[in-house]
Amino acid sequence: MSKVITGTRYQKSLVEGKKFDCIIVGSGLSALTLGSFLSKQGKKVLLLEKHYTAGGFTHMFKRKHYVWDVGVHYVGEVHREGSSFQKLFNYVSNNNLKWAPLDNVYDHVFIGDRHYKFCAGVDNFKQELYRSFTTSEDRKAIDRYVDLCFKINRATTWYYLNKSLPPILRRLTRPFLGRTFRHYAKKTTLEVLNGLTQNKELLAVLCAQYGDHGVPPAKASFVVQALVSKHFFAGGNYPVGGAVNFANTIIPVIEGHGGLVLTHAGVEKIIIKNNTAVGVLLENGDQLFAPQIVSSAGIHKTYMDLLPEELPVSQVLKNQSTELPPSMGHLCLYVGLKGNATDLELPKANYWIYPHNDYDKALEEFCQGPDRPLPLTYISFPGAKDPHWRAANPEHTTVEMITFAPYEWFQKWESTDWHKRGEDYDKFKAMLSQKLLEQLYKHAPKTKGQVDYFELSTPLSTKHFCQYKKGEIYGLDHVPERFMADWIAPTTPIKNFYMTGQDIVTVGIGSSAMSGILTAGAMMKKNALGVIQRHS
Repeated sequence: MSKVITGTRYQKSLVEGKKFDCIIVGSGLSALTLGSFLSKQGKKVLLLEKHYTAGGFTHMFKRKHYVWDVGVHYVGEVHREGSSFQKLFNYVSNNNLKWAPLDNVYDHVFIGDRHYKFCAGVDNFKQELYRSFTTSEDRKAIDRYVDLCFKINRATTWYYLNKSLPPILRRLTRPFLGRTFRHYAKKTTLEVLNGLTQNKELLAVLCAQYGDHGVPPAKASFVVQALVSKHFFAGGNYPVGGAVNFANTIIPVIEGHGGLVLTHAGVEKIIIKNNTAVGVLLENGDQLFAPQIVSSAGIHKTYMDLLPEELPVSQVLKNQSTELPPSMGHLCLYVGLKGNATDLELPKANYWIYPHNDYDKALEEFCQGPDRPLPLTYISFPGAKDPHWRAANPEHTTVEMITFAPYEWFQKWESTDWHKRGEDYDKFKAMLSQKLLEQLYKHAPKTKGQVDYFELSTPLSTKHFCQYKKGEIYGLDHVPERFMADWIAPTTPIKNFYMTGQDIVTVGIGSSAMSGILTAGAMMKKNALGVIQRHS
């Protein structure tokens, strides 16, 4: 198993006397990708991470002899020869990041007592759905949905090309670059799918992966649903050695070019002089300087907390960011099992479990109280997906289970410390854990009696480790207004200050990595993805 702790603990002596070309706040995948690209272009880069380990939502943690990732379950496209994602990850990791394919059926969808399968390959995907939805109208709807997903994927390139341009050029090209993307971005998933089919079951199956972006069909922008679906049409993959290998393979590239990735280095403020970013103030009082500063801490955290309040543009950016809501919080149950994945009949795939086919109603009902049925249970089997884990741990395996949870349920404990929140909090977590475990036993019955360890994270856990104000894992909510906000871009009104991360593009491993490349292009005024394509 790959080492779990990554990065070097901050000490002032590590940075004294050194000149960096760029300081990046945070060390998630967007920051790592950006740092690697800049490093390979001859820049010395410093990444500053508040957490005890680098990697953001790609980090892993250990309890007893079990290890879990916190935000990586599967990645699409990376195995497809010549794909942009394959070339990108090869470039930033110096070809050291490896992938293991999931099963041909990469997603199993359970709606009530009905079971549907998502198969790798577009034709396979459609043919499998045809078996369940047999009318000509249903099959036409499936075909049209797949075609729309590809259409929006093509349009996305132009939309984000516009985002990466300098502000003046961005305004001039906005009317025609990304026009198709914006047309669908302002529509909800439900609006678009209602135009394709009146079959509510088929509609539910087509958007069964909505948990990958966090917004049910009546509220989600259709573009994010289409991008998620298209991303996995060719199948899913898992990083060999676990999600920690994003950091383990990319950090050496940064450090090999004179850069540093430092942990326990929380940033208090961005230092701005004459509307120009010049450095950062750490929580311990140290000041570090560089010609370019980037935040990968998210729109809300950056614009509400990290910019000096006296800066005139700060209030403008703060007001704009408060108009966009955060995504919903979540629960994640980390389960350690006695027995290997083969004996327990656990797949290299994911389970999407819904009580019925009205996803919006299910979520609304659950938000009324935790005693209601779970609106969604997502089950991932990392111990089955990672060949390194299977080889090194023949007698144990791991499972992760996720569902939504409103931050408000946990708000009364927000002033308490992690692992010291009190008996009532622990009882509440135990009740929620059992609700999730019931779903595991139902859909993977051989796991019953084999649970050796489990631990539940809540929105407070996410807030503690990742600094998201409402414990949201997906940053800004993926509603239409987000994609119509033209001010969200890698560049900012502050000279030499840039943004990267999932809020700049969209959710997911591929999108986070692409946001790093998008920001690199804006900083260096070049087509960064073109650099990667030419290098491959």
